[in-house]
Amino acid sequence: MEHGTLIILITLAVGAYMAWNIGANDVANAMGTSVGSKAISLRNAMIWAAIANFCGAFLIGPRVSETIRGKIVDPTLFTGSDINLFVIGMLAALLASAIWIHIATYLGWPVSTSHAVVGAVFGFGLVVKGVHAIHWKVIFNIVLSWIISPVFGGILSALIFIAILRLILFAKSPILSAKRWIPLIIGITTAILLLSLFYKGLESLKLEIKPYQTFTIAICGAIIAYFLGVLWMRAIKLEDEKSSRQQRFKVVEGIFARMQIVSALYVAFAHGANDVANAIGPAAAVVQVSQSGFIDVHAPVARWLLVFGGLFIGLGTCTWGYKVIKTVGEKITGISPSRGFAAEFSTATTVLICSQLGLPISTTHTIVGAVVGVGLVRGMRVNLGVIRRVLESWLYTIPFSAILTVVIYYIVKAIIL
Repeated sequence: MEHGTLIILITLAVGAYMAWNIGANDVANAMGTSVGSKAISLRNAMIWAAIANFCGAFLIGPRVSETIRGKIVDPTLFTGSDINLFVIGMLAALLASAIWIHIATYLGWPVSTSHAVVGAVFGFGLVVKGVHAIHWKVIFNIVLSWIISPVFGGILSALIFIAILRLILFAKSPILSAKRWIPLIIGITTAILLLSLFYKGLESLKLEIKPYQTFTIAICGAIIAYFLGVLWMRAIKLEDEKSSRQQRFKVVEGIFARMQIVSALYVAFAHGANDVANAIGPAAAVVQVSQSGFIDVHAPVARWLLVFGGLFIGLGTCTWGYKVIKTVGEKITGISPSRGFAAEFSTATTVLICSQLGLPISTTHTIVGAVVGVGLVRGMRVNLGVIRRVLESWLYTIPFSAILTVVIYYIVKAIIL
């Protein structure tokens, strides 16, 4: 077997392990609140999350993958025989990140896979080529997005939930208000999803879609979704004046329980779009270099790699995703379907916007911020002990991944070279 082929096979094995761990840990970002609010069973949550993750990874995943593989460390510094060092470094970053995520999943910590991979690639570049090898502007933008995403997610989810409270839940006639406002919410959700999906086109399918076409699709989709929502609301027969207030709340929360399943799939799609890069970005770099013998940061990410990563993310979701779901969905704060919808909608919107910008943000940070945001509205109790442990796990992620990457790098280097 040729040396290059062996490296590719090893990389794919490590990439599969990484993708599996991503699915196992980050499924909670999509489905934790839905399971916590009892909107969907754990089994169905994992199956549907796996499907939506795969779709997001395949359709939008290339943009963030390009950031991971070529925009953190300057690949032009690795020329001649140093190309092998680049390959070993990316392989080490992939393995170190996967090991850390595996440990965190075992402990039930919803850590950031984006933190792990970016920290690993950063640590490798810094130690091997020094400070001048790092694209500091890119690092600054990524770190800034990590700070902004939980804050923005928390604020957006709180505002959405406050709107739901005032317009629907606290209205004189909650069910009639739900019939009036929920179709509009469905239409807005559809428009944002379509804008996120088609903006800049679908690279994986080689479809170029112009901006005016994207807005036309989004508007048409929103109108169709709105009228479908109207038809759905008309099917609800129970009227306000014929029921107790407790019955009204139960009916409205039942509506949001169904909407929350859709919003959870929205998050899962966004997660696949952003986090497949954490497994495929380094793997794509190794495969490209091994096949061509030189570094080409502009080479498109192979579609089969996106399929490969998406499948193993789905496998991790279905086999080990239940552990972190309990932390996000049950241990941070009490989750009702309306709260869960607000948290998931704000998370998916934030993540999809950043995916279109090519920023590998933390879906974990965003959903945790969103859950805290809705938890603080109306004085809902937030488990500060769990929040503290989650924050500590976030702080451990970057240094652990960076240090372990350097250790693995020198071990592999000593064996191969």
